[in-house]
Amino acid sequence: MGMFLNNLNCFEDYRETVSDTYFVDKSALLRELIPALEKKNRYFCITRPRRFGKSVMANMVGAFFGKAADSSGLFEGLQITKDKEGNENPDYDKHLNQHNVIFIDFSEVPRECTDYKQYIDRIQNGINDDLAQAYPDFEIHTEDAVWDVMSDIFQKTGHKFIFVMDEWDALFHMPFITEETGRKYLLFLKSLLKGKVYVELAYMTGVLPIAKYSGGSELNMFLEYDMVTKKKFSEYFGFLENEVDRLYEIYQQETVTPGITREALRLWYDGYYTAKGKRIYNPRSVICALSDDELANYWTSSGPYDEIFYYIRSNIEAVRDDLVFMIAGEGIKAEIQNYAVSSMKMNTKDEIYSAMVVYGLLTYTDGRVYIPNKEIMGQFKNLLMSKESLGYVYNLARESEKMVEATLAGDTQSMTDILKYAHDTESPIFSYSSEIELSAIVNLVYLSARDEYRMEREDKAGEGFVDFIFYPERRGADAFILELKVDSTPEEAIQQIKKKKYALRFQGKLGERPKYTGRILAVGISYNKKTKEHFCKIEELSVLN
Repeated sequence: MGMFLNNLNCFEDYRETVSDTYFVDKSALLRELIPALEKKNRYFCITRPRRFGKSVMANMVGAFFGKAADSSGLFEGLQITKDKEGNENPDYDKHLNQHNVIFIDFSEVPRECTDYKQYIDRIQNGINDDLAQAYPDFEIHTEDAVWDVMSDIFQKTGHKFIFVMDEWDALFHMPFITEETGRKYLLFLKSLLKGKVYVELAYMTGVLPIAKYSGGSELNMFLEYDMVTKKKFSEYFGFLENEVDRLYEIYQQETVTPGITREALRLWYDGYYTAKGKRIYNPRSVICALSDDELANYWTSSGPYDEIFYYIRSNIEAVRDDLVFMIAGEGIKAEIQNYAVSSMKMNTKDEIYSAMVVYGLLTYTDGRVYIPNKEIMGQFKNLLMSKESLGYVYNLARESEKMVEATLAGDTQSMTDILKYAHDTESPIFSYSSEIELSAIVNLVYLSARDEYRMEREDKAGEGFVDFIFYPERRGADAFILELKVDSTPEEAIQQIKKKKYALRFQGKLGERPKYTGRILAVGISYNKKTKEHFCKIEELSVLN
């Protein structure tokens, strides 16, 4: 047992995961890996956005195969103990704690590390030290190449090793890495793994694909699996709908007065898609929200504040109008291709959106990119309201505070003035060729409402679908229903709100007290294509309307 060989850390980390109240069993992943042992295609690289369970799965792989500790207590009753048909899995006992595992977390660095040599020496010397302890009859020197040492051990003993490597691309984000040392790192991985008979299995994780850093054949033995284009392994990273259902049941049982609804979990943390078309939730955010009994920005807070701006800054002109539509919940056509992710030049829209999908800032399905959920929407809102370089989008976003105030005050003249200001900006969006364009602009001029309201678009309400409902987060605050019309009148919009009984959405279930105790406002907004004018009207409603 050492720092890298049969390290106890992955066992302990996975033990903590299994013992968590909100544990989700993903051990069926192991059934996908076992058949690859000692086969030609035994090199796997799993890429996912951060906080999507990569390290948890790496620890699980190490804890299951490795000899560091008896992990039967961790895996007892989990999916790996059964085969796909639900029968006893013969591979379970055959492989549980029966392998030598070398576990490397590439995000860890030596103390006061200032150059690549210090970094890589820690790994090479550490593995050699572990091998020297495990094989005392061998003369092993720290300065020897680790692949030579392991080859020698295999030739004399026949022993093989499973490599579990977490965050393989972390090195490229370290300040001391240059283009030259990056190439040395790739050569290190190639020398350690490629074509080596002592490699029984190689399981590697990261955020970015290998092609991002390796344009040649250094690591072409790896089979790469991302979230968007590869179906294999897709269900093991992120939480599926039924898994969140089970976690929510536990939450209701464990929490004295639960403050989170199941629907709120979906709105905040769902919205990602696997290559199989299944929706998945951000796992870290779900667990944190249920543990804290509070909906908050858990995932994006772990990254830099200006992260989204980093991706769009090189071509704001190309994506600015798209941002308006995405804020409105619309999807934007995009080709998410490996070349765009690999080059990371982020000059074209497809390159920008590909990078943002890889990092989890956008989701991709059916040829379009979307903002996945409320958690990420909050980051886009902050972007639009803080970056003057976004031009008209920034200006209108800043006007949104006035728009909300005017709506609540019934000041239809100010509302009309703000909409006219929006229309007079130079953008093709404001052609209002359909209600989609009008809806996108309304979303933008009400952007700040997202601080105090849950803003639902095309929500099923009463006897039909309403354009927007603004649900107040604070009890006692005013709620409002907003209906849009092109070449019609705001009066007709309000009449539709009444006729379709949209206000019933604010009525609590029978026997419950009302969900909202403030006013319910009907807001009608229309646009006349011929005169280029907007008209607004506001009426107060009751749930009987």
